[in-house]
Amino acid sequence: MHFEHENLPQRVCFGSGKAAAMLAGEVARLGTSRVMVIASPAEAALSEKITGDLPVVHRHDEVAMHVPVAAAERARAAAARHEADVVVSIGGGSATGLAKAIALTSGLPIVAVPTTYAGSEATTVWGLTEGSRKTTGVDARVLPRAVIYDAELTLSLPVPMSVASGLNALAHCVDAMWGPRADPIDRALAQEGIRALHTGLPQVVSDPAGLPGREHALYAAYLSALAFSSAGSGLHHKICHVLGGAYDLPHAQTHAIVLPYVLAFNAPSAPEAERRIATALDAPSAIAGLQELRGRLQAPKALRDHGFGESDIDDAVNAILPVVPPNNPRPVTADDLRRVLHAAWQGADPETMTSDTESR
Repeated sequence: MHFEHENLPQRVCFGSGKAAAMLAGEVARLGTSRVMVIASPAEAALSEKITGDLPVVHRHDEVAMHVPVAAAERARAAAARHEADVVVSIGGGSATGLAKAIALTSGLPIVAVPTTYAGSEATTVWGLTEGSRKTTGVDARVLPRAVIYDAELTLSLPVPMSVASGLNALAHCVDAMWGPRADPIDRALAQEGIRALHTGLPQVVSDPAGLPGREHALYAAYLSALAFSSAGSGLHHKICHVLGGAYDLPHAQTHAIVLPYVLAFNAPSAPEAERRIATALDAPSAIAGLQELRGRLQAPKALRDHGFGESDIDDAVNAILPVVPPNNPRPVTADDLRRVLHAAWQGADPETMTSDTESR
């Protein structure tokens, strides 16, 4: 066994019903006094509730999926104009992503308050979209200094969105099993993240107003992001970043749909990862466990339901192929990507795709 693993310098504060107090404590600990709050209009009331005691100099509500470059420039200008010395992001991955765009060029510290299971708050990954192209990168400046996890803040997240967001977290875990820099610590974190999601997400569906399921999901979201940030972006995320940026597909739903097909493609060539995933899902195989969980959650099934056309597949393949990780568990050809995308577009049975792929 030989590997190098780097732990990220970040404080994690976890407590249901304690967001306002924990947030105030972290802003004070950083020694900051001019707070810029990022929250979408849908999160405005929640934002005001938990930041009421902070020295807020600006509230910024232009939050959009995939962080358009123009929106990032306007947010950066607002931060400079109001002389903010800390950015507090409240919301899902889009709010966190906009805060990261500000930090990328200004170095301002971020305190993230997630209201979904996106996991962006625990990574050094940033992403910006211009036209139909999404660019991602890694930079230590964008890692939030602190994260405030309060499951009460996720109670208003509708069940279908909770499911999609949770499966996005599960996709982080799966990619962390075989990402470019994956190591045994990443795999251990990812396995525990999958186990916690397997426990928590069905509880969110059966008892949306209950805290235990949402606490499990938030805990798992952090573990999944930590593992993913260390392991790096694998095949699944390379596919989804292209689809999201080029076709403006909804982030969480795209990840939830594509995941079983990438798992079915890679699992036969990654037996140790496959066993870990299967164990975490308490199933005889990884794909069987994932499909059983997706069935219980009534997960989104097909890309065609979210605006991706069959005629888009060839162009998407051409955009994805150059960014496929060279150390993916198995070689990836254009035909392989075409079959994965067609199956995901159609919502086909991923186990059938696996057998077809192996028989070629």
